[in-house]
Amino acid sequence: MSLEWLALVSAFLWACASLLSVTPARHLGTFAFSRWRMACVSLMLGLMSLISGGFHTLSLSQIGMMATSGLIGIFIGDTCLYACMNRVGPRRASLLFATHAAFSALFGIWLFKEHLSLQGWAGAALVLAGVMVAVAFSGNKPQKLEYSHGALWLSLALGLMAALCQSLGTIIAKPVMSAGADPIAASCVRMLVAFAAHSGLRLAQVPFSRAVSPITWRVLGIICLNGLLAMVLGMTIFLFALRHGNVTLVAIMSSTSPVMLLPILWFFTRQRPSLGAWLGAILVVCGTALVLAR
Repeated sequence: MSLEWLALVSAFLWACASLLSVTPARHLGTFAFSRWRMACVSLMLGLMSLISGGFHTLSLSQIGMMATSGLIGIFIGDTCLYACMNRVGPRRASLLFATHAAFSALFGIWLFKEHLSLQGWAGAALVLAGVMVAVAFSGNKPQKLEYSHGALWLSLALGLMAALCQSLGTIIAKPVMSAGADPIAASCVRMLVAFAAHSGLRLAQVPFSRAVSPITWRVLGIICLNGLLAMVLGMTIFLFALRHGNVTLVAIMSSTSPVMLLPILWFFTRQRPSLGAWLGAILVVCGTALVLAR
């Protein structure tokens, strides 16, 4: 079995983390939440990299590439994603963000001349279709974590921008990871650069970088757990899968996060997913089986 299946683990961790992000993101605001999360994750990854000696696996040019990947994929991408989530909720934001798989597939074919078998393409198409069906038709009943604020066009633009930036960040990181860079150290470089960019905005006293409400110990604890799941574990596993796997398939597998979010939302909101959600989940399972068994 190929290592693209590790992207499924990342997808599950990201689904859990997206649910945890709702409270602190709304409490602090998009930029303040991202800044605090990046600070916590940078500290975790930095300590791990120093202990393991992972920074020695990166050359100066590779550090530059990972820094660029962090600016685009994390600083811009994550900020747009959480801004979108604050406006339309985690389910709808996840639906828009899932389009990063399509962007990555196109970039993988164009830049890396990747080729898939007919079975691989069939599986990838089923997974992507399943994600869209599951989230788009998961029901219209009001939920505690479902809301809509502001102009719809801006929410759509933010979600699609987050997806595009995630895809570009992945494409930039692929050559570095294929060269054998340590995933933890690579994640740390991406995070440190993104944190530095956010800190620069705050030092410049840009108005929208300020926290909406003061941080509390409870919110900080949630942020630390969110960062541990999403970035320390999820992103590191994702980069490891990217080192050994096909960009297209890794992106497709990681895009299943919205489907994994559905049963988690079911558990917390006590509202059963609709028939459309179950149909989408079945398509995702069938597509995943085709991809992993190719």
